[in-house]
Amino acid sequence: MPGQPVFESNCAGCHGLDGRGGDKGVDIVDNLAGHPLSDAKLSGIITKGIAGTSMPAFPELNPQDVRAIIGVLRSLQGRAEARNLPGDAGRGKSIFFGSAGCSNCHTLSGKGGFLGPDLSSYGLNSSTAAIRDAITRRDRIEPSGYRSASLTTRQGEKIDGIIRNEDNFSIQFLTKEGTFHFFQKSDLQKVEPLGHSLMPSDYGDRLSGDQLNDLVSYIIKSASSASTTTMENPTE
Repeated sequence: MPGQPVFESNCAGCHGLDGRGGDKGVDIVDNLAGHPLSDAKLSGIITKGIAGTSMPAFPELNPQDVRAIIGVLRSLQGRAEARNLPGDAGRGKSIFFGSAGCSNCHTLSGKGGFLGPDLSSYGLNSSTAAIRDAITRRDRIEPSGYRSASLTTRQGEKIDGIIRNEDNFSIQFLTKEGTFHFFQKSDLQKVEPLGHSLMPSDYGDRLSGDQLNDLVSYIIKSASSASTTTMENPTE
């Protein structure tokens, strides 16, 4: 499935390829099945670790990678069963790539933009309610790697976009137009956080209930189709 390489490179060394533990890590399939945790709780454990244990933090993983790991874990637990879609995925595709403009920023099934997180595996284990809430909520927290900002160069040029990576000396920056820049901080006059997500906050007003259901259905169906294709064609 899509998240398998991420799971193997970050988790399998301790927990095993099947998630059932090894010399360095515990069984995270049967143990978690007996003590079910929400996706949000698992996300926190992956990114922050567990103090006082051998479970390290993985703050460098982006939200897409964390969701991919959770998707693999749910699959190992046998919880990746098919779900009833709340709407029409075909109409949802037209909304994603058309009227809602989602594809201007997000990639789904290999198509779309790069200003926002890749949603190709997002629908695997997120509930329909969680996906709908993510689309319509007005107060979003910007994930690491997608913080909006306005940069001003030494020459006075102002550029808006998102900070993909940053250290003490440099910034990797993606503009709204999709152009990638690498700046030395010494070449910049100002770095001003915009303090809000670039994702529109009015989808709850712009889209009807049926349209939202269609869009959610397309996101879920695309993720499920991609997972099935990968498992059937593991070398592709």
